[in-house]
Amino acid sequence: PGWGTRKSWLLAASYVFYAAWNPPFALLLLGSTLVDWWVGLRLGREARPRRRRAWLLLSLAVNLGALAFFKYGNFLLENTTALLAQFGVAYQPPKLDILLPVGISFYTFQTLSYSIDVYRGQLQPVRSLSDFALFVSFFPQLVAGPIVRARDFLFQLEAPPQAVRGRTGWGLCLMTFGLFQKVVLADVLLAPTAELVFGHGFPLAPLDAWAGTLAFSLQILFDFAGYSTCAIGAALCFGFSFGDNFRSPYGAIGFSDFWRRWHISLSTWLRDYLYIPLGGNRRGARRTAIHLMLVMLLGGLWHGAAWTFVVWGGLHGLYLTIERVLVRATAGARWAQGRPAAALAWAATLFGVAIAWVFFRATDVAHAGRVLASMFGAFAVDGDRIVTGRALLTVALLLASVLTAHRLLARTSLEALVVRAPRLVTPVWAAMACALLLAQGKGSAFLYFQF
Repeated sequence: PGWGTRKSWLLAASYVFYAAWNPPFALLLLGSTLVDWWVGLRLGREARPRRRRAWLLLSLAVNLGALAFFKYGNFLLENTTALLAQFGVAYQPPKLDILLPVGISFYTFQTLSYSIDVYRGQLQPVRSLSDFALFVSFFPQLVAGPIVRARDFLFQLEAPPQAVRGRTGWGLCLMTFGLFQKVVLADVLLAPTAELVFGHGFPLAPLDAWAGTLAFSLQILFDFAGYSTCAIGAALCFGFSFGDNFRSPYGAIGFSDFWRRWHISLSTWLRDYLYIPLGGNRRGARRTAIHLMLVMLLGGLWHGAAWTFVVWGGLHGLYLTIERVLVRATAGARWAQGRPAAALAWAATLFGVAIAWVFFRATDVAHAGRVLASMFGAFAVDGDRIVTGRALLTVALLLASVLTAHRLLARTSLEALVVRAPRLVTPVWAAMACALLLAQGKGSAFLYFQF
């Protein structure tokens, strides 16, 4: 078939893939697609600034309005009720029972980036509705990212991909690696410990609380990086290229470095469409701190409609602010450039990230407080010891392996490593495939489906 027919088949398959979850919500995906495609065309034809702003506001209102209703409707009603109760007003809101459409956080940001880029004049509007619809709905990254920019994908639809030796094999290898991270490492080896600790009544012994926190820190890495790796590999099998979404994040030295490595498609989106437009670091230290806090608070809220996610984002905003202060205070100091300082910064980064993950995993802020109290010895004498020695050893070995691998790969990539040692690919691939076949996981969904 011709390239146009092949793209149409891929578009239809992507909609079937999404509708298999809940068919009516495919209409929401289609509606978002139609609005932003039409807005892009109008922006391309309109030269008057006021009209251009109006078209952009339409895109923002439709996309963010849908996101606010489906994702934050219940959250806003619950908090409004609680706030009114503080003033003695007994308000009983209607029960909405809003179902969160899977992937809405991802494809909303994806289509918004297109409208904003066209408004800024950084991208020409796409004329083909089918091409734009395929960009929005392309199934590998539709439900859990990465958040792909129009400028990075639409040009790949202009002509059929050329045959490249080994590309499909490498794509399948990445898919196997992603599933290995999810099924074997996240679900089988780590999830039981994390669920046991965070689902247990308190108090807990410090070692057990730390084991659960570190287990979740690794679980969410393998779960989300596993999905991203699957998406990148699946796209590659069709001849499309996505950028990395994770680059050895637990090898980061500093929190700025961490966010250059963790969920890269989201962190760069927040940087380009929120942090820089607010003024970035161009308006003094105080305004920079405000911008960082605002962006990270919104980034936390993007992950979920709960105060735990807001606290998680706020902690990272605080970390980034403190880091900027320390960097300025130690600028030019010789000791700050040495290996001991780098090792200390690495340890501090890992510690801060682990503390923040407690809020990300906890059911509410009070729950997170109990976990942290257990971690820091509040129940050292009478805390329950629930994690087995085998589980402790598993978490310790995986943690040591990940930290070592991430530091070694901090300045390179998996692809570069394969290029240097291509003969390792087949045996490693075979080992991962065998582990997948032998693993008896629960078949649980990817964690980021809920976001």
